[in-house]
Amino acid sequence: MDILAGFDRQAARAAGVKPTSYVEWEKAHEVYFGATRFSRQQVNAVTVARQTGKSLDQILFIEQQVRAVSSDRETWKLRLALLSVRGDYKTLQRRAKDIIPDPDKPAPESTVRFGRTRKGKRTVIATGEERVIADLEHALRRKLDPDRPEGPQMYEAFAELLRGGAGVAEAVPRPLIQVPLAEHIRIVSGNGDETILGLSDGTTMTGAEYLTHYYSRDLEVALFHPQAGPVNLYHAKRFANAKQRDLARATLTTCPVPDCRHAADNCEVHHITPWARGGPTNMDNLSVLCRYHNRTNDDDPHRNHRGRIHMRNGTPTWVSPRGTPVPNTTHQYGAMHLLFGS
Repeated sequence: MDILAGFDRQAARAAGVKPTSYVEWEKAHEVYFGATRFSRQQVNAVTVARQTGKSLDQILFIEQQVRAVSSDRETWKLRLALLSVRGDYKTLQRRAKDIIPDPDKPAPESTVRFGRTRKGKRTVIATGEERVIADLEHALRRKLDPDRPEGPQMYEAFAELLRGGAGVAEAVPRPLIQVPLAEHIRIVSGNGDETILGLSDGTTMTGAEYLTHYYSRDLEVALFHPQAGPVNLYHAKRFANAKQRDLARATLTTCPVPDCRHAADNCEVHHITPWARGGPTNMDNLSVLCRYHNRTNDDDPHRNHRGRIHMRNGTPTWVSPRGTPVPNTTHQYGAMHLLFGS
């Protein structure tokens, strides 16, 4: 905050600061120290920023977050809420997702873009319907070797699909029913247009879509306890069986590490207390975890470098190296969240 208080554009330019940086600093200086009809809120903002020890980067991030808010009064309200958040930059980023309302942006257009050739390589970027992209990702991940990097392997599988002409089969979504009974009754009675089902491949569909295209006579039912989580299936072997994998991906539809987007269908089953340390292959000791986070998780309870998974009220939850539990807010359609809000 002291840097902003004494900001001088000419001095910043003379010091060799890049233009995009000192322009942002100047805008922030005007917000916190310039003329405004919201003088009381401005004084409060500076006071709170000093009390919570906000860095310049955090303040600039806050200004980026509130920039799209149209109402000045609402902007100051949200700004003060963000300034009140204590913690580092990552903590502020996570809390901002809860504080700042999601902008009502239209869905991006389905398209494919190709980049230029660079040393014999080119880049392709595709945007499309989530089910189509999910089917493609599933097809590319089917035969991954856990001892090799996954990116090059998925490219090899992609090239094989293109050259072989086999195409990508349309997968039939197989979500375990993990909605309250009242919602399920609404769906089967034909009133499911507004009911959203989360699938374990990271996508969603309405209850009406599920009923129309995928509903069958054979249902799989999973039982969940509000504190203990999925009903335990005891297993004396190291690797989870099919039923345990199904329950694990029904409990969480994505990797539990904050901001990780990997769907449960593409995750590995992780022992919270490692098998090598006596951890059983039981539901209260299992969680889905993406390939990367399964390898970087602090399995040793005496090491606190990257954080680790704990079971909290029946839900696998990432706990930071400092001991703070942080849920992943991406695709919150896991059974424990839908049924009990945990």
